[in-house]
Amino acid sequence: MTGLKVEGVSRIYKDKTALYPCSFEATEGTCVVLCGGNGAGKSTLLQIIAGILNPTKGTTSINGIEMNHGREKYLKEIGFMPDDFHAQEMMTVEEFLCFYGSLRKVKGERINEVMSLIGLLDKKNELVKSLSKGMRQRLLFGQSILGKPNVLLLDEPTNGLDPYWVNQFVEILNEIKKSGTIIVFSTHMMDVAAETGDIILFMKQGKVIQTIENEKKIEETTMKLMKLHRS
Repeated sequence: MTGLKVEGVSRIYKDKTALYPCSFEATEGTCVVLCGGNGAGKSTLLQIIAGILNPTKGTTSINGIEMNHGREKYLKEIGFMPDDFHAQEMMTVEEFLCFYGSLRKVKGERINEVMSLIGLLDKKNELVKSLSKGMRQRLLFGQSILGKPNVLLLDEPTNGLDPYWVNQFVEILNEIKKSGTIIVFSTHMMDVAAETGDIILFMKQGKVIQTIENEKKIEETTMKLMKLHRS
């Protein structure tokens, strides 16, 4: 299969199941959104797809390359944004992106393009430690898209963003989708999920309790997600 395939992945810690068996597929230009509250299993699922966690059972593959049998090739397909900022705070914004760009063999022109896209070009000489929460989130997002990955994985990317940058984020994601990139991201923001997701997996206590094939009826889908969240 061309695209991302997640087959029956689960994760058990001793006597606690963090993620029950989960399966889905996504083809080029598809956005999959993981919705649900804290402890729903969203981060666990993303980290398994990103190769950070090994599943207790199940497999993931990208364009037919299985994580278990072709780790290096598999990981080259991925851009990943974690939910927490653990970075070199004494680097400048430009140094931070240049460092991650070097890992992806990205040149200076792309660094400047990304800094402009995330609204940090005028902050390129400022230290990471001086940035606000929202700016750090944008910087983390920037490093994840530097190499124009085929699969983009984002863990709670809208945390700390003001309304303007939430809207910008949605616009950027929609443009990235047009290039054929597969996007999988988690969020608490039901309206963002409804606006961006082609497939929405609503999760609770480690289980996918409903899969929504989104027809982009934003208000209707938002209300459906809110009801699921309250139930």
